[in-house]
Amino acid sequence: MKKLVIVGAGFAGLRLARRLKHQPLEIWLIDRNNYHQFQPLFYQVATSGLEPSAISFPLRKVFQKQKNIFIRCAEVKQVNTTAQSLETDIGPITYDYLVIATGAGTNFFGNERIEVNAMPMKSVSEALYLRNSILQNLEQALITTEPERSALLNVVVVGAGPTGVEVSGALAEMKKHILPKDYPELDFTKMSITLVEAAPKTLANMSEDSSRKSKEYLEHLGVKVLTATQVNSYDGETVQLSNGEQIFSRNVIWAAGIKGNMLPGLPETVVVRGNRIKVNRFNQVEGLANVFALGDIASMVTPAYPNGHPQVATVANEQADNLVKNLKNLLNGKAFQYEFEYSNKGSMATVGRHLAVVDLPFIKFQGLLAWLFWMFLHLMLILGVKNKILVFVNWMWKYFTFDQSLRLIIKPYHKKKN
Repeated sequence: MKKLVIVGAGFAGLRLARRLKHQPLEIWLIDRNNYHQFQPLFYQVATSGLEPSAISFPLRKVFQKQKNIFIRCAEVKQVNTTAQSLETDIGPITYDYLVIATGAGTNFFGNERIEVNAMPMKSVSEALYLRNSILQNLEQALITTEPERSALLNVVVVGAGPTGVEVSGALAEMKKHILPKDYPELDFTKMSITLVEAAPKTLANMSEDSSRKSKEYLEHLGVKVLTATQVNSYDGETVQLSNGEQIFSRNVIWAAGIKGNMLPGLPETVVVRGNRIKVNRFNQVEGLANVFALGDIASMVTPAYPNGHPQVATVANEQADNLVKNLKNLLNGKAFQYEFEYSNKGSMATVGRHLAVVDLPFIKFQGLLAWLFWMFLHLMLILGVKNKILVFVNWMWKYFTFDQSLRLIIKPYHKKKN
């Protein structure tokens, strides 16, 4: 039986493994975590809206009834395409077919000072760290004086894509409805939430109507939106902007860009812009017939997408489905015949209560209907009935009470050494 190794249990890796359930393959699924993370709701963990367990699902639970899969929690250190093996922190793993679905991480665009001091949000653990940091800074603000208190209260979000817009809106609602009750000693009229975007508009990849409306919604919630503005530097206390403005803040959230999580050992010729892997229309890595890349890490040039596909879950899922069809052909001794063609189902973002924007291929709408549509779709996409119920109950509780009791500072345990 041939051995298929999938590196990464994100949307693409998970879907591929599940869709190959009845195929004559020995499937190894490798991920550094033992759970799948629902990335679109990381911002709700970071803003105390959801617990990490509500948007995470154990991999072994997913595959309890799938007998042809082997799960390993490991980190891949090196790929050897000649020997068809992976060097991992649990030892070597060989393969007949390799699928790289490692996703993407935060791109700081080479600014090491910002990378050291700003907070990313590309994993559950980073979202939890962000939550801890914001809450701890609020606690610290109680026992300090100006101007340090302003820096502890102020929040700067860099990047006005869906993540930046959503986290800015969630923080603005916390500032309005929750934080004054938790911290009556603090004056939250002095707390600023600033969203900084280098492009001329928010949600640059969405329609003009959605971009304009999202900016209106944010400003209605009290967020200061700065477009056509870059962050030049951040030393942990002061944000230097390209327009000459300075913002004192201990809370800088970096949502400005992503880059592929590359595996060392691949030929340099296949690494392209954005740290992505160049693939053909069958998701085969260029020059490597038995190595494939899916999702955010893959860069596929098509007539409709000359610069590669957007790095979103729908692309990852559709590429996984397409590869399943081609692998079935391969196992039956046939050639690949299904070229990938992305069916763009639209995009959306939520800003706050009753405030969202949705762009579908056939219609665009905003407001309450868009907000309900956003919630329904995300609820359906979450794995597991229990997780769906947890998220729904949390959302309903927050809707009717304007509150959420998840503002816990959970610090990592450090065992004392003799």
